[in-house]
Parts: sequence; structure tokens; C-alpha cells
Amino acid sequence: MKKAILILLLLFVLGISESARSQWIYGAINGGMNLSQVDGDEEYGYKKVGFTGGPSVIMPLGKKKNWSATMELLFSMKGSRERSQYAPRYDTVPVVDTVNYYDGYKLNLNYVEIPLLVHYTDKKTIAAGAGFSYGQRVGYKEQEDRNDAVRYPPEGWQTMDSATTYSNFDLSVLADVKIRIWKRLWLNGRFSYSMLPIRTRTYSVPSTPNDVVWTRKQYNNVITIRLTYVFNEPLPIKKKKK
Repeated sequence: MKKAILILLLLFVLGISESARSQWIYGAINGGMNLSQVDGDEEYGYKKVGFTGGPSVIMPLGKKKNWSATMELLFSMKGSRERSQYAPRYDTVPVVDTVNYYDGYKLNLNYVEIPLLVHYTDKKTIAAGAGFSYGQRVGYKEQEDRNDAVRYPPEGWQTMDSATTYSNFDLSVLADVKIRIWKRLWLNGRFSYSMLPIRTRTYSVPSTPNDVVWTRKQYNNVITIRLTYVFNEPLPIKKKKK
């Protein structure tokens, strides 16, 4: 898998350098941040901040070139966070409502992603698009309340009551908006959501006489804010005032 990623990266770099001499393929570079959460992990809010970035190639479609197809190669950091806090805990039997210090939850999920999108650009200043993304997981680390997580090499952190480890891949649907802010520099906002579960986890609360147990499927839920610079894109022609 690492060799395939290196080959794809090389092809992207070559494509960008070649696109500098081409009129029908544009090369671009992207960089920004992911605001992430994992739906189904019993933590809420886009609290995990991570880097996302990488090269892309853009192919205009049609005579007017309002439509375009984009392919990207990204390194993307996702996951979930919950800060340390004093909160009700249910780990003492038979006393259920014990208030203890909860030392937080940290989940890092790193992917190499290949998004494919189609955009429509209006007046060369704003563009909207949609597509899909394949992400290959290249690492993860999960830690919950320090002592409540144990390490299972070589996969990394896995909580003791997890039904399965995380999937090796993530297939997501994308919605994308871009606004030109200066010459060839675009401000890009993107929303992505997993189409398939990345993990199924079983939760339990010890109680008397029976344990409360439930199972939830988990999905990446990500808002991306980034900048995109298109190297050889023709600039819009400003109309002269009469």
C-alpha cells in the first residue's frame, strides 16, 4: 500500500509540473484543517482539529469550461475529542451514581485520501461541487480515560469494550464550495460523511442486577476549511468601466 501511495504522489507531482505547460489541465495545491467528530462514539461536537492537504489536478469540461472534474491526493487527519471533566461514572457496583474524574477521550484517525469531484463554476468566482472520496487508513490512536484503554499492537489503541477495530478504509460522500478570494487563490469549504461504518462498538454500563449494553455504528463526520491555489488557471477578464 505504501508503494501505491508513493506512485500516486509521484504521478500527481508530475501532473502538476506538466500542467504548468498545459491549457486543458490545471494543477493545484491544497492546505487547511479538518474539524471532525465521529458519529456513534457518544462524544459530540467538531472538537478534533487536524491537518489536511495535498496536490490536485483539475480538468475543465465543455466549451465554456463551467464544469470541471477534480482529482486530489490528500493526507487527512480525522477523529474525535472530549476534554477532561468531572462527570457521573458507572464503574462502581453496587453504587451506580458515583461522580469521578473523567480524563477525556482522544481519537486520531489518519488517512491518505483520493477524492473525485465534479464542480460547476459561476462567473469564475464561485464554484459548487459534489463527489466521493476513498480513504486508506494509515494509522490511528485511541485513548479513553487513560486506564480504560489498553494497547494492542500493531493496530494501536483499542478500548476494552470495542466490538471491532477500525476499518482499514473510509468511503465518503462530499459536498464542496469554493470562492475566489485573490487571483488564483480560492477559499474552500467541504463537508464529508462516511457512507459505510468505520467501526461498530459495543458500550456497557455496569448496574445491578443486569448490565445495560448497546451497540452503535460509527461514521466520520468532517467539516474542512482550506485554501486552494491553482497554478495555471486563466484569470477572469475584468470588464472595463464605460
